[in-house]
Amino acid sequence: MGTNVKTIEKEFDSVKTFRAIKEKISKDIFQMTLPQIKEYLQKQKFNTPCSA
Repeated sequence: MGTNVKTIEKEFDSVKTFRAIKEKISKDIFQMTLPQIKEYLQKQKFNTPCSA
């Protein structure tokens, strides 16, 4: 008596994407001061494509 398990291929893996984004930010802000980090985040806010 076996169970049939279907695997669904994801078109978009949000966890994988989020981890990649976090890793990139961590590398970019490594050894920055708090004011530099704030400036970096402010600039990045306007560089990301809007999904709306």
